[in-house]
Amino acid sequence: FTAATPTGTLEPVTDGAGAPDSLTEPWDQIAEWWVETVRDDPRDSTDLLELLDDLITGTGGLTLDLGCGEGQVMRHLGAPIVGTDISDRLLAVAADAGPVVRAGLPDLGWVRPGSFDRAVCVGVVEMVEDHRRLFAEVSMAVRTGGHLLVVMNHPVATVPDSEPLIDEAGKVLWRWGEYLESGRLVQYVDGHEFTLYHRSMGALLEAAAMAGWRLEQLIELGASARTVARFPEYEGQERIPTLLGCRWSRDR
Repeated sequence: FTAATPTGTLEPVTDGAGAPDSLTEPWDQIAEWWVETVRDDPRDSTDLLELLDDLITGTGGLTLDLGCGEGQVMRHLGAPIVGTDISDRLLAVAADAGPVVRAGLPDLGWVRPGSFDRAVCVGVVEMVEDHRRLFAEVSMAVRTGGHLLVVMNHPVATVPDSEPLIDEAGKVLWRWGEYLESGRLVQYVDGHEFTLYHRSMGALLEAAAMAGWRLEQLIELGASARTVARFPEYEGQERIPTLLGCRWSRDR
């Protein structure tokens, strides 16, 4: 077997241990690069938004965009929506789409309990180390009967020591690595260092349930045709899960 693409440097991590940031470089320093990357990469734009659209049916009202970045989701969904992010420079761009608040996740202490009808979190959960606190904080911010919509890298794609492999027949397989263990995956994109926090599907669903979220829909997707066209190295991974979408309702 040979590896199809590298996945990065891997380090163990304990859930909620308190690493300072999921990105070594401050977001303000890479804001312009990030905006251009989102526009150029279908994995960070069209693929995510289409999956969000598949989840959003039956939800509505005042929306909280968690980790809104430059406002891609805010512009896609439209008002009424409030965005929150840690980067002033990204928020300056997002402000054209609606009101924004500078704050670092998972802290939502600035939100009055039950203020929002729904929350959306696109490409962010895997960048927050304390996922249990995130689900709990969002549960406080969203009213009973409201919704949480999450689109993220599939846990299969963030697991320590995982990677695509090509067998002798040329078929792309996937090495699971330490899937059941929580971990920290360090990736390098265009010279910028990112950290993704891995939790198994079971750990994610359990944390959401413990915070009062009832799962309504779950979608798993492989590499899209547009992603393969843009990045040919993903050919053969169309049936390997790379994206995960979940819709929860708040029961309590």
